[in-house]
Amino acid sequence: MTSMTTLHALPAVPSRRATETPSHVALLAAGAGISVASLYYNQPLLDRIAHDLAVSPAASGMLPTLTQVGYAAGIFLFAPLGDRLDLRRVILVKGSALAVVLALAGVAPSIHLLGAASLAIGLLATTAQDFVPAAAALAAPEARGKTVGTAMTGLLLGILLSRVVSGIVGSAFGWRTMYLGASVAVAGLVAIASRKLPSMPRASGESYGALLRSIAGLAVRFAPLRRAALAQALLSVAFSGFWSTLALVLAKPPFHYGSAVAGAFGLAGAAGALVAPLAGSLADRRGPESIVRAGSLLVALSFLAMAAAPGSIALLVAMTLLFDLGVHGALIAHQSIVYALDPAARSRLNAVLVSAMFVGMAAGSAIATRLFAEYGPRSVMLLGATAALLALVVRLLPASAQRGA
Repeated sequence: MTSMTTLHALPAVPSRRATETPSHVALLAAGAGISVASLYYNQPLLDRIAHDLAVSPAASGMLPTLTQVGYAAGIFLFAPLGDRLDLRRVILVKGSALAVVLALAGVAPSIHLLGAASLAIGLLATTAQDFVPAAAALAAPEARGKTVGTAMTGLLLGILLSRVVSGIVGSAFGWRTMYLGASVAVAGLVAIASRKLPSMPRASGESYGALLRSIAGLAVRFAPLRRAALAQALLSVAFSGFWSTLALVLAKPPFHYGSAVAGAFGLAGAAGALVAPLAGSLADRRGPESIVRAGSLLVALSFLAMAAAPGSIALLVAMTLLFDLGVHGALIAHQSIVYALDPAARSRLNAVLVSAMFVGMAAGSAIATRLFAEYGPRSVMLLGATAALLALVVRLLPASAQRGA
């Protein structure tokens, strides 16, 4: 998500000579992708986890909720660190801790300990959000956009391909192997970063508390920010509700598919998300409001189609592509709206938007898991359609509601 998690605003950095090299760019892109992938490994594995730990699908379905709650909290709590500490140090400390909790998840003997590890994984997977501003800090001004774009491509691919990798590894070797392998990958990333990344001076001398308080102040100050956060959170309910229950849906009749097929659906999501950046150029020409509305409508229609024919695998694949396109297109347009509010506060503005997204994702996972257990897959699709229609209503409110206080 981010895919939904994809974009973290770039903190202002002091003027300094660029130290970027091609190897730095590759490292930053890989780091963003490998870190953020930790959020999504559990989604294709839920049925296997439930079976191995002898718990209900509803219990295993809470794991994505916990990672997303952790990520939302981490975005908010750790956002000031990138402005007031050396980014290299932040990356190394958080990355090392992420490797440890992934290993703990891989050996967790109970669903309760796996849940605690999942919450910690969410908190520390925000390391991904440190690699992108690091790319901006190291790039020459004339190449900053290209460098940041490359890092964002790595982050996006991490989100999209994590489910594919997890599904294949989980099917062949089990879910514990996936977590342990992810731990090794993150540890290797940290080892390389410790040798390759230069120090990056802090951008702000304000205290952590002052920076943290200013985030809440921005939400109070700007009505368009609140509106964007609410609409994207509702779309995230639909997005996460689908992905958090997909493995459970596919494991049941009429499909009877394993985790490898559930993971392969990430490729359908990839197609939609990779096309979504075109929404940025459309937003420049037609304005972001029209893109958000079109994206919300596309998500609603996709979920209504899946609710109408819940047993069609072809329709499921096609609608996955379309609703991912709608969610990512709306996110890009919402960021255009939010970033224009105060260029000097883009990092903290984005923290509000991304935190709201992941609160929506956590809610979507929790509600969809419960609905699936009680009423089956069609109820999950109706949840997605309802959430997307509510997002559309939010965006159709009078333009006067967008003015900041």
